[in-house]
Amino acid sequence: MQLLSYIIQQTQLSSKSVENTISLLNEDATIPFISRYRKEMTGNLDEVQIGDIVKFKETFEALEKRKLGVLKALKEQNILTTELEKKVNATRNLISLEDLYLPFKKKRKTKAETARLQGLEPLAKMMMSQRINDLEHTASKYTSKEVATIDDALEGARFIIAEWINERTDIRNNIRRELERYATISSKVIKAKSEEEKAQKFKDYFDWSEALSRIPSHRFLAILRAENEGFIRVKIEIDTERALQKMEERIIRTQNECTPQIELAIKDAYKRLLYPSLSNERLSLAKENADEDAITVFSKNLKQLLLGPPLGEKRILAIDPGFRSGCKIVCLNEQGGLEHNETIFPHSPQNKTIEAIKKISSLVEAHKIEAIAIGNGTASRETEQLVKKIEFKHSVDVFVVSEAGASIYSASKIARDEFPNFDVTVRGSVSIGRRLQDPLAELVKIDAKSIGVGQYQHDVDQTKLKKSLDTTVESCVNTIGVNINTASESLLSYVSGIGPKLAENIVNYRNENGSFTSRNAIKKVPRLGGKAYEQAAGFLRIKKGENPLDDSGVHPESYVLVDKMAKDNNIKVSEFIGNKELIQKINLKNYITETIGLPTLEDIIKELEKPGLDPRAKAKVFSFDKNIKTIADLRIGQLLPGIVNNITNFGCFVDVGIKESGLIHVSNLSDTFVKDVSAIVNLQQQIIAKVIEVDVVRKRIQLALMK
Repeated sequence: MQLLSYIIQQTQLSSKSVENTISLLNEDATIPFISRYRKEMTGNLDEVQIGDIVKFKETFEALEKRKLGVLKALKEQNILTTELEKKVNATRNLISLEDLYLPFKKKRKTKAETARLQGLEPLAKMMMSQRINDLEHTASKYTSKEVATIDDALEGARFIIAEWINERTDIRNNIRRELERYATISSKVIKAKSEEEKAQKFKDYFDWSEALSRIPSHRFLAILRAENEGFIRVKIEIDTERALQKMEERIIRTQNECTPQIELAIKDAYKRLLYPSLSNERLSLAKENADEDAITVFSKNLKQLLLGPPLGEKRILAIDPGFRSGCKIVCLNEQGGLEHNETIFPHSPQNKTIEAIKKISSLVEAHKIEAIAIGNGTASRETEQLVKKIEFKHSVDVFVVSEAGASIYSASKIARDEFPNFDVTVRGSVSIGRRLQDPLAELVKIDAKSIGVGQYQHDVDQTKLKKSLDTTVESCVNTIGVNINTASESLLSYVSGIGPKLAENIVNYRNENGSFTSRNAIKKVPRLGGKAYEQAAGFLRIKKGENPLDDSGVHPESYVLVDKMAKDNNIKVSEFIGNKELIQKINLKNYITETIGLPTLEDIIKELEKPGLDPRAKAKVFSFDKNIKTIADLRIGQLLPGIVNNITNFGCFVDVGIKESGLIHVSNLSDTFVKDVSAIVNLQQQIIAKVIEVDVVRKRIQLALMK
């Protein structure tokens, strides 16, 4: 099967769309660029569809690479026939390929191999023919110095037969089907560990059993984590008697003296070879599926977090709250530049509250502060209440901002390079303030895994997780667009076609030569060639540049077309942009070319109507219930304002202003069945939740979403 037909079969997309997308990918075009600026070539495929093509392309290429490895190994053993080569090339997946290769695979010394060296393979063949009338007499002919007795000869022959059975594709597939349909996963506590404090969070799985095919991904990963940490033992089981019976039906053709021996060989093959291998295979597949679910959840959450509402270019006073160590304050200008920092001690044990109020008040006036950002960690509620008591001379909004990952950033090389003369506490406060200004621009500096908006992210395949999260960040960055004159290296590195090295070159060039005045000037950056420019230009913004189109999502390759539209209407491009009434009257069909069709023209019109529009909502002020300070203050039936701070397949977690987040189980999100939690709530969404259960000892809060 060829790559094109394979992907079409997997995706059900049109041949032309897949073929053109593959061609663009082979030219190193990125997913954001293809989906945004090559719609005519792909048939208007979106990022998800293009991502599927990428995934299946990689799967196909991995299969083809393995086929070459298998063919090479068979050739080196001088056992590659034309028929075998055809079978290898005809395989559609890695499992089938490995099954085909199994009989020819070089093995470590096995019981069957030892028996062959003892000359017992002819006996095994006769036994498998099931035509021997006097088995004992026949077996006696194969006794020797190494094979002392008839029983030894029969046992050796059974080892060989067991290996043959293990190598039969039909037998393996039959057991796979049994495992897929009927396997159960069960767990039992290791008694010596049951009383340990860490074990208690896995208490639900001390005696658990469930169909493997129906277990939710989060529960499966939790069970595997409990096993890895040594608290439980996990087993995968199917009906052994049923499996053996099905094997016997396929192998035993008649009843004679050979039958009991073959039955023993079947049991041996199943217990020693088939079941251990195939149950592990099934467990691995279940783990892959669970990983995929968890990674999907993490990527969805990350996207929502990155595209969270920005406050914009405002002057911010940011506070990283604390008790004993005090509250670290920084003042930031509109671009996030650090203007001032110091520490106040309004809480115990120092209790310098009045001094702290005076200091915050004076800093707000001196630095013309427009908003205050308070980290949501230790002493957050106390600091928020303190700040809200202050009567400022002008309106100042107060926001509580997630600190997740701020400590990771503050100790990173990126932070050290940005603020070499300041310690981690100052850097952390700066990060909190900048997150309020623009979550996307700040959070891209942090390893996405450290942001903590997923389920069991440390238990899943880390390579796949990183790839998915990087793709998500890239998509978000290019969806919003980047101001090339203010963006950090971290942000620029996610722009289509740029990457870390070119991002560094852009910043260095900007520092040496000043701001870019046009997109065309970007070409002067060292090592930024035509291909990189083509991929990146449409996603880079030039504010107040020479050409007003440089601050839009219109790609430079379409500038001539926009010029023609303006000229046809006897108006300058600068006057044309934003003239919604005139733009809507344009007959797009008049501007269709061989390479530009209606999809691209419609995108251009949207950009011309609102050039450089940020699609994100604006940040809104939010207040927790000031009477709720600890979990002990909660009462069943209370209605609480909260912010969704994590989404999983089984529900969402809600910050209600205390240390512990509450869980709204999927069953408490709606009166109807909920298939996708993200369809009901979004990350950072402000909601009202009802307290339905409080477990102070286990520090668990159950909530229900109020409409």
